[in-house]
Amino acid sequence: MAIGSGADGGTDGGTGGAGRGAARAGARGGPRGKGARKAAPMARLPDVRLPPLRPYGGSGLEPEGDYDGLEFIEADFVGQRARGARFMDCRLRRCALDEARFGRVRFTDCVLDGVRGVGTDLAEATLRDVELTDARLGGVQLHGATLERVVVRGGKIDYLNLRKATLKDVTFEGCVLSEADFGAATLERVVFRDCALRRVDFSAARMKDVDLRAAAELDIARGVDRLSGAVISPAQLLDLAPVFAAQIGVRVEPPTD
Repeated sequence: MAIGSGADGGTDGGTGGAGRGAARAGARGGPRGKGARKAAPMARLPDVRLPPLRPYGGSGLEPEGDYDGLEFIEADFVGQRARGARFMDCRLRRCALDEARFGRVRFTDCVLDGVRGVGTDLAEATLRDVELTDARLGGVQLHGATLERVVVRGGKIDYLNLRKATLKDVTFEGCVLSEADFGAATLERVVFRDCALRRVDFSAARMKDVDLRAAAELDIARGVDRLSGAVISPAQLLDLAPVFAAQIGVRVEPPTD
């Protein structure tokens, strides 16, 4: 909106039109001229408040099982099958998840601390209000999963498969993601803070309010053309310039003598 012009036809310099224009701009949160900076994307964090927990005394998990208000400490879930199980108000601490089959499992208001495993199957799982801290995982399958209000803090995850997953209000903080696959995933209000993204794949991903500026490393193997809806830093733009140029077919060469 131009300064001093009223939308009701007032002339430039007319105090009535300008006052009304300023009031309208203030009601909308301030002026919205071409130079106004859009607010930085913010992801809502999970609000996990666990009640007093009971130690889990079972020998294994069951498909479609219900687990409420339990604490699993150093449990061995290697190779177990618990498809469709539901965890609510639970903490899993230093549990082994190698080759566990947890497809369509639901974690709600849960903390997963120091879990480890290779080849864990969480396809089409739902994680809502979940904290995942200091995980050491490899080849975990989360394709088609739904993550909402999730924070992944610390740890290292290799070959994370999030193809066709939906991520909303997700924060990756201080972790290492090596060759993560976000192919055809939907990302909304996703923040990468102090984390390393190595050889990440964004092919066919859809982004809205994704913040990559604070990533410690940003190495995009595929899908740089899918960054529409993301915000990057000026330094990252310079680093990605050759990739952007190659994407649109621009050759970058020094001038000839």
